[in-house]
Amino acid sequence: MVDTQADTVTGDYLERLAQETDSRKVRRELLASRLDEQDMEGLHSSLGAREVAEDDPAATSVGARLSLAYSARPLAPPTVLTTDAQGITRLCTMPPMTRTPLGPEPWATNPFVRFGQRVRKWIERGFRRRHKAKPEASPTPRWQKVGMLRRRVLLILVVGQSLVAAEYMRSVLPYQGKQALEIAILTLFVLLFCWVSAGFWTALMGFFQLLRGRDRYAIDARDVEADAPIEETARTALVVPICNEDVARVFAGVRATLESLRDSGQERHFDLFILSDSFDPELAIAETHAWLALCRELGAFDRVFYRRRQRRMKRKSGNIDDFCRRWGANYRYMLVLDADSVMSGACLTRLVRLMEAHPKAGIIQSAPRASGRLNLYARMQQFATRVYGPLFTAGLHFWQLGESHYWGHNAIIRLAPFMRHCMLAPLPGKGSLSGEILSHDFVEAALMRRAGWGVWIAYNLDGSYEEMPPNLLDELNRDRRWCHGNLMNFRLFLAKGIHPVHRAVFLTGVMSYISAPLWCLFLILSTALLAVHTLSTPQYFPEPGMMFPVWPQWNPTLAVGLFSATATLLFLPKVLSVILVIAQGSKEFGGGLRLFASMVLESLFSMLMAPVRMLFHTRFVLTALLGRAIQWRSPSRDNSDTPWSDAVRHHGVQTLIGAVWAVGVYYMEPTFLWWLAPIVGALMVSIPVSVLSSRVSLGRWCQHARLFRIPEETHPPRVLRRMVRHLKRMRAQQAATPTFVQVVVDPMANALGCALATSRHGVSALLRRRREERVRAIVTENPGKVQPATQLNFLDDPVLLSMLHHWVWTSPDAHPDWRELGTPTPVSWRVPG
Repeated sequence: MVDTQADTVTGDYLERLAQETDSRKVRRELLASRLDEQDMEGLHSSLGAREVAEDDPAATSVGARLSLAYSARPLAPPTVLTTDAQGITRLCTMPPMTRTPLGPEPWATNPFVRFGQRVRKWIERGFRRRHKAKPEASPTPRWQKVGMLRRRVLLILVVGQSLVAAEYMRSVLPYQGKQALEIAILTLFVLLFCWVSAGFWTALMGFFQLLRGRDRYAIDARDVEADAPIEETARTALVVPICNEDVARVFAGVRATLESLRDSGQERHFDLFILSDSFDPELAIAETHAWLALCRELGAFDRVFYRRRQRRMKRKSGNIDDFCRRWGANYRYMLVLDADSVMSGACLTRLVRLMEAHPKAGIIQSAPRASGRLNLYARMQQFATRVYGPLFTAGLHFWQLGESHYWGHNAIIRLAPFMRHCMLAPLPGKGSLSGEILSHDFVEAALMRRAGWGVWIAYNLDGSYEEMPPNLLDELNRDRRWCHGNLMNFRLFLAKGIHPVHRAVFLTGVMSYISAPLWCLFLILSTALLAVHTLSTPQYFPEPGMMFPVWPQWNPTLAVGLFSATATLLFLPKVLSVILVIAQGSKEFGGGLRLFASMVLESLFSMLMAPVRMLFHTRFVLTALLGRAIQWRSPSRDNSDTPWSDAVRHHGVQTLIGAVWAVGVYYMEPTFLWWLAPIVGALMVSIPVSVLSSRVSLGRWCQHARLFRIPEETHPPRVLRRMVRHLKRMRAQQAATPTFVQVVVDPMANALGCALATSRHGVSALLRRRREERVRAIVTENPGKVQPATQLNFLDDPVLLSMLHHWVWTSPDAHPDWRELGTPTPVSWRVPG
């Protein structure tokens, strides 16, 4: 009976192998063979043409199973599909390592501690100064002197404008800023007006910069020839860190970028590394299949590599650190791409040429353009970043020059100084604002500049693209991560050696989110001031012994003037952006009339969103300061609508706050409600606005009406058209990717999984016993209840995966759902190409 059952299992296994071969001749020979008369150990031994290992018989036939599946065309070249020391087939997904020892420098964030250390060293030397021979100082570059002068001018403009506005605000207050409540309001107003003023002058200088068309001190993409030769030693690694991302979208963007790079004729200077931190087993399987398909279809096994880390330390920055430690010495430059990044070959090669032309540049950041979304919300954001964004980017670079921002992606980095100076140590201390640095990009830019290397923005470089969050809730989910990261970064404001400009970058980063609770507090205090003067008797003699009363004075004319001036600072940059677009040609934006209408609609929508973001950002800041941890999830890459239930859950409290606030103000002073209406009204309609703005249907309607049109929609660049075409095809391919259960059970899918698994261990009795215990525990369990972490462990260990495959087919105690779910209707898991 047992022999009959074994023959049946062997026959089923052989039939499954035959179904998945890609050659009819091989299929006939396999079915006509007498392999089904053996037991499973004999079958694997015959397929592998050697004796099987006692504890792992299925490993012997991994190479043979892959040869059967890919008999028409081998799965990979012999240099990639090799064998390990035990003779087991493995698929090399990464090049040989060239290890470089790297280590971060501990943070010195407390200036008092540093001062104490210097005093202690001075005492130890007997109060004698140490005379060191100073190295000959290199001349200060001209751009640094110009940048310092420009920033002084900016400081004078911001402070002067804010002082004038403060005087107007003092005149508006009933007691001219003499009461404690008014002093608090005036202080908050000055801080917030400085923030608004800095943005205004940045955009204004960006307008003049783009209108003039050139800055002699900036890194200009037009300064290098498009066909200038690149040295053979100037090799660049394109690095794509991902974690639980939409696999089809990632690889569609990667393939479009590689094909564009191939068209440029400079492909030989670049290698691409997909560095995965994914901990979803189904996505991990999909990533490996997508990588194999990409390499097979493009013949790029020697150019495109894939690695999934088993120890996920320090998130994205740790992933990049691992790459630098293992392979960084092989490359002069590293160009970091995000999961939704797409870059043209011309842009990539131009960045390399810019680096070659500026040997003291450490980072050159491109200015990515947002495109590719269909939701109404995302299309408005795309329009805003495409029309208004260039002003702010050019203005930012005008003030900063070589001490600019780095945004973490679509930027090229000089690897030698990055590896030496930009490794990130955890922030000391305890609590939510210590430990691993979350927003690593600003910190890496600061460390690069501290080491004497420039950080530039190539704001006029075309061919760099990214995507926006599809709806408000997804954007806020991203903002929560950024908020926490910027609050952590502010701890480095007084860190040793940081350039003053990058201290200001840390300040502006945290101010981007701290401004929300400041605005919220300003509005609360303004409402409290109204309540005090409405519900209480005015104090005409606030101090004893006064001979003359102090009369409260209201100046509505000054209030209207101050409100108008503030609104001008906020909205004039948008008007200037539209003027600039019209001057340079607005046809690709839908024409001048539709461009202006889109600006008006986007501005109205921004006014509706501002109070909503204010309350959310206030909550983000408070939860971060109170020590609540966050879940660092990858953003959505789909054009997803927001369900009404999600909107009610996230915006319900805001709606209630707006309603209660409006009723309270109306009860105290109905006329003041007109001033507060933009705030409370936006909160009260936040639910329908959030839902309707996420609709793809409304976004398509606006697209047909040529509203919020951008050039990337009117005339899509070739690299974006390729990405869209590949995305459709890869979505269909991904539907055929095997699940974890099928990787365990199916002969071909299991062989590929075993070949891709990276863990290789020594041989010992203890290790063998532990593996048997783990396999025995899981094989009797319902496969649908196996935890993702356990699945990942099996996917990482080829011996565990191979043992489980054998036990599922041979053990009488195996749960029946393994075979039922793992071998459904005949289907081949062959990777395309």
